[in-house]
Amino acid sequence: MAGAHVLKLPIHATPGAKRTEAAGAHGAALRVRLGAPPVDGKANAALMEWAARAFAVPKAQVQLLHGQTGRQKILAVHFDSASALASAQAQVSIWMTGAEKQDKKS
Repeated sequence: MAGAHVLKLPIHATPGAKRTEAAGAHGAALRVRLGAPPVDGKANAALMEWAARAFAVPKAQVQLLHGQTGRQKILAVHFDSASALASAQAQVSIWMTGAEKQDKKS
């Protein structure tokens, strides 16, 4: 995958949730609830699909760099432009602070 516009995203995965969604911070990582069990790579597949959808990139532009079998993972999401990367970083900041949930409550 070419291009220098890469978001390396530490993830704390929580498999077996009701639905797949970002769920705030877990230390320096983004907690992501996964609506798939941690069996036969299903949770990793759900995480990759979520990331592709969340960042509006093809699944081929999402890589699992680290954490194939654990809860602590590192994703690499490849973007076509610096502006797309900046937008993704801003979205991650919103998820990390939980501001998105606050907006929904008010």
